[in-house]
Amino acid sequence: MSTPSYAEENEAEQNQASNIPMPVAMWDFKHCDPKRCSGVKLARCDMLKTLKLNQRFRGIVASPIGEKAVSPADRKIVELYGAGVVDCSWARVDEVPFSKIRGPTDRLLPYLVATNPVNYGKPWKLNCAEALAAIFYITGFPEHGEELLSKFKWGHAFKKVNGGLLTRYAKCKDSTEVVAVQNEYLAQLEEDERIKKEEAEADNDNSDDDDLFQNHNRDNAFTAFDDDTSEEEDDSEEEDDSDEEDSAEEGEDDDSSVEIIQDKLGNTHIHHR
Repeated sequence: MSTPSYAEENEAEQNQASNIPMPVAMWDFKHCDPKRCSGVKLARCDMLKTLKLNQRFRGIVASPIGEKAVSPADRKIVELYGAGVVDCSWARVDEVPFSKIRGPTDRLLPYLVATNPVNYGKPWKLNCAEALAAIFYITGFPEHGEELLSKFKWGHAFKKVNGGLLTRYAKCKDSTEVVAVQNEYLAQLEEDERIKKEEAEADNDNSDDDDLFQNHNRDNAFTAFDDDTSEEEDDSEEEDDSDEEDSAEEGEDDDSSVEIIQDKLGNTHIHHR
């Protein structure tokens, strides 16, 4: 069986109608390869409308120039006017004329981790599809976020990795509470890293003494995380396999150096080895 061409895939995507009742929009600055851009793919699938420069949008817009975080307080605006995003490269964000698309409904996204093949495992570096999905999840329309992400083979990973945080953000009252949850989570991450570093240093300090009484019948040294991370390492290997498949088809980064760990807050966190 022959592999479908890009044109055939494009035609198939166009035949898939959106079930999202409110507007979904994007300003496209054409910084990305259209064959790999999540926003362009959603436009091909008729999942969003592309806006022109200076064209206003009354919905909530994920934007780096927003003055507060998106929150459940924005639910009514999303319900009436939808969600939007600025499609540009993170490497060229300074080139975007935000002054021409600035609006009162611009919002910052709270801490979330990207799961797209380009920036997999990197916090804050969400692509268009992930940013739009985050708006819908946080404002109480998770079904719309899932519909957007269903257009991508890697889409299921976004909720798997960020599910704990998205649930907590969605329970907040307003932007202030969302930022408080974010900062609590970041503080917990920092504390976990500090504890790991101290334990690693303690292991190194004790290694010389251990050599005096070493049992040479043992091939592997004891580590404090063996029992706690065995299941997570299995999940990480499955996630790596999935991402390697996406990378092979979409020409993206190799994620074999990524480890997924479940933290104390119930959110899955990505570590680079």
